[in-house]
Amino acid sequence: MKNRVFRFAGMALLPSALLFPLAAQDAKTTPESGKQEQGITREQADQILQELRQIRQLLEKQQGKAAGPPPPARAQINISGMDMLGSKTAPITVVEFTDYQCPFCQRFHTTVFGDLQKQYIDTGKIRFFSRDLPLDSIHPNAMRAAMAAHCASEQGQFWTLRDLMGKHPDKLDMDSLVSEAASLHMNTDNFRTCVESNKYREAVQTSVMEALKFGIQGTPSFVIGKSTPEGVDGEVMEGALPLPEFVKVFSKLE
Repeated sequence: MKNRVFRFAGMALLPSALLFPLAAQDAKTTPESGKQEQGITREQADQILQELRQIRQLLEKQQGKAAGPPPPARAQINISGMDMLGSKTAPITVVEFTDYQCPFCQRFHTTVFGDLQKQYIDTGKIRFFSRDLPLDSIHPNAMRAAMAAHCASEQGQFWTLRDLMGKHPDKLDMDSLVSEAASLHMNTDNFRTCVESNKYREAVQTSVMEALKFGIQGTPSFVIGKSTPEGVDGEVMEGALPLPEFVKVFSKLE
């Protein structure tokens, strides 16, 4: 039984295996003993997943009976120490949660982000931050890429490396990342050591936990709201949204 990624409305969702660790693990059998190494059998895992599916279906039915759509989720995020694009005094803040191996994140990056930057970030209307949400159970290179972005930040190249990784999610192996670092004239020895040491793994995991706290379960996702002294107080939006959807939210905040 393999972990699966659920894809809805232009986003990659965390598989239930991540949200429910017991169900995420396949029972393994050693060839020598024929005994299972883990405390949960394949049958038990299948049963748990079936129960989770039933719960999901029940929740969907209950939501369908609601009088109207549920209110959008909101989140308050402290952005101290985070790399930023745009003006510090911009009235609106956008915080992205991304997975560099996610095809929907690539879609946002290659079809929307350029216009968003030209029309809103570079003109001082919004400030933009990027947080980590690597779905590493289904995207094996996503955690490495997230840590690589932090390591690039040490050399002032966070956004340039983010741009390259966002365009090329198929080139996130260690050698490709070092090659990209070299193209940006980074110290590749320091960069490789930083990534391979897992120096920023805890920081990435903290970002993941924060996303889950806000109910964010897929990539790309965004928190969009009015800028605050600490960061942003805004609405959670999920999926590779087209530019007009961002504009609608911006217009409500002006």
